[in-house]
Amino acid sequence: MARKAARSASFNIVIVGQSGRLQYEALLFVASLRQCAPAFKGRVLVAEPQPGPLWSSDPRINKPDVRDSLAALGAQIIPFESRHFGGSYPYGNKIEALFALPADEPFVFFDSDTLITGEISDVPFDFARPSASLRRTGTWPQPELYGPGYTDIWKSLYDKFGLDIQSSLDLSQPDEFWARYLYFNAGYFYYRCPHLFGQRFLDYALAIRDDPPPELVCQSLDPWLDQVALPLVIHALGGGRNALPAGFLDGSVSCHYRLFPMLYARESDAVVQVLETVSAPNKIKKVLKGSDPIKRMVYQGRGQKVRALFDRNNLPRREQAIRNRIKSEGFWMR
Repeated sequence: MARKAARSASFNIVIVGQSGRLQYEALLFVASLRQCAPAFKGRVLVAEPQPGPLWSSDPRINKPDVRDSLAALGAQIIPFESRHFGGSYPYGNKIEALFALPADEPFVFFDSDTLITGEISDVPFDFARPSASLRRTGTWPQPELYGPGYTDIWKSLYDKFGLDIQSSLDLSQPDEFWARYLYFNAGYFYYRCPHLFGQRFLDYALAIRDDPPPELVCQSLDPWLDQVALPLVIHALGGGRNALPAGFLDGSVSCHYRLFPMLYARESDAVVQVLETVSAPNKIKKVLKGSDPIKRMVYQGRGQKVRALFDRNNLPRREQAIRNRIKSEGFWMR
């Protein structure tokens, strides 16, 4: 029943594409979607920031062969204006891009450094109850020894926007432990209308950036601003951490790999196979070779050398330890 319900729902997929590494990641994303999710019939939208006063250089996709390849895969590039963030906070693209999407149409946003690894049409989205990625660690806040704790910091934000923090808590987690409080990675999120979600996201992010509660005085918001605002948005719109069954996104259907050395170090054989399969056709290969990390890691075999350094069943607990090992061997790229 869940599969039938999921496939009966039409939704758009959106990622951000711009100059630099994101344009190549966007192409890999779309190629993996076409390979692994043939039943998906919705629109694939690549949101492209436009030049303006908030960018020091032109942020648009600057490789014609990337644009042509995206079009050949059925993706539509849609422009959006950067009115609040731009180059000073490029993570804000995922907020401002939402206003370029069709209103009142369900959407799923993915970070561009993601691969689709399964049939996304089978994911049982409830677009009335938004959620986001739970593949995260306790990166924010970082309470000071004699300053406000997790509860006081998060409660100050819920109070600022007239939200009830108590109903957002995971009471199975101990008090003053980061996982007790609603917190997501912004690698994916979804809702029934991009404009409603985007306006709430924008309002909260700007209010936190421009007028933070006193409890945030010692807390950094760069680069965490989007991940601070996101749980508040999701809670306000009636979603939460359990709105989507586990095992689909960040599981059998998608992988937010972030960086190619980290993909090879820690992701499953199935994810590596998807990456190497979708990047193999010559018409894709000749485009993707414009990216040094993809050229070195995928086509010149450095990724497999990174992979040989680690036991996926016994990885270091801290991500930094994985990064340090890769760097010590001379294989780090981003």
